[in-house]
Amino acid sequence: MNPMTTPQALPDIPPGTGSPWPVFWVASVAVFLVSMDGTMLFAAFSALRAGFPQATAADLSWVLNAYTVVYAAMLIPSGGLADRHGRKKVFLVGVALFLAASVACGLAVSVEWLVAARALQALGAALLTPASLSLVLAAFPTNKRAVAVSLWGAVGGLAAAVGPSLGAFVIASLGWRWAFYLNVPLGMLAIGRGAILLTEARQPTRGRPLDLAGMGLLIVGIGALALSIVHAESPDWSRRELLTTAGIGLASVFGFVAWARVATAPLVDLGLFRNATYRYANLAMLSFGTAFSMMFFAFFFYMNSIWHYPLPLAGLAMAPGPLLVVPVAAWSGRLASRHGHRPLLVLGCLIYAASALWFLLVPGTEPAYLTHWLPGMLLSGTGVGMVLPSLSGAAVSHLPADRYAVGGAINQAIRQIGSVMGVALTVLLLGSASLQRADFNSVYLCHMALALITAVLCLPVNTLSKVVVNSA
Repeated sequence: MNPMTTPQALPDIPPGTGSPWPVFWVASVAVFLVSMDGTMLFAAFSALRAGFPQATAADLSWVLNAYTVVYAAMLIPSGGLADRHGRKKVFLVGVALFLAASVACGLAVSVEWLVAARALQALGAALLTPASLSLVLAAFPTNKRAVAVSLWGAVGGLAAAVGPSLGAFVIASLGWRWAFYLNVPLGMLAIGRGAILLTEARQPTRGRPLDLAGMGLLIVGIGALALSIVHAESPDWSRRELLTTAGIGLASVFGFVAWARVATAPLVDLGLFRNATYRYANLAMLSFGTAFSMMFFAFFFYMNSIWHYPLPLAGLAMAPGPLLVVPVAAWSGRLASRHGHRPLLVLGCLIYAASALWFLLVPGTEPAYLTHWLPGMLLSGTGVGMVLPSLSGAAVSHLPADRYAVGGAINQAIRQIGSVMGVALTVLLLGSASLQRADFNSVYLCHMALALITAVLCLPVNTLSKVVVNSA
């Protein structure tokens, strides 16, 4: 094992190099698109059912999960590619591929076509995300990085939160295909401005072979587990088929970990997890990512099936929570730079659990938005603003400078794995054609339990002390 220095050892940006904020905004535009696209289709689920009437809810869940599975598996090698071959180059290639795949999604004439285009879209998203974080970190001086990372995470959190709301308006007005075409103008802006403003933060280093075996094991493992969950109640699947699929998933996940221990250039550097803060921040991201996707996916099921809100009204009903994410995250970033991330994480998780308890106990079958739903949305928006960006910041807080991209990519990949599990669980619990109010109780109980588990996992997180991270 080779000792690595802490990121505090990285010198500040030299004076006179210009403001880092243009770099931040270019990188954030692309991340906004990626995060928004990951959740916008929550609002499109009913429209996709109408557009592809021959497909089941479990089939259509792969429009969401194909994206998140491939995104999760490719984020980690993409972080290494950015570090080794040039962050600006990988960022611009990723944005271009994401835009081309978005157009292909909009042109889809079958579920299979749409799922394949979503997988290609995820590849572009995976390339640009860790490169974006590395560009932001390199642009800011050391004493400003905690705030910058919190704001970068807040942009992603806001986009993921506002995606369903914006998607509801776009889909109701123009159709589900425009949920993908919407990416093109902002993506072109990111490419144009990025080509002018971005510079390579460091000379690209010599590359190493991609861990194709590790990537395959991760994709098969997460995909098979999600498949077994979404089809758990399907009459077309026997118990033997479900158990076999789940067994393949678990075996692949364990095989992935075993392979990472012996491979010369593994997809995941397990040495990073020797640091307790990095380890627990990632475990917390897994549980919180699951709860996050369950909450937003279930929201549209509730609005459509119980309160019978039209899609634009449902999108408007969701907006107050996401609007809190950025200001809360900015405030949290400032506090974290002085007091560490742990107090904010634990408090944010408790607030998020309180929002689940509110939704479990208060809303009924009769619409009463201001008194029965809005307080829960405000609680959830506050919790998300405190937790999601802080988890990203805590995870990379003690990584050495040359491991920012790959370390951050692992953290974001784990969030995507949580999202896959959240979508699969929600489809399992709420995928039937006719839903009753009582059907949502299990969702909110899972949501609350996951938030409390996240709070417990955040207790060992310590971003105040300087820790040396060892890596293979």
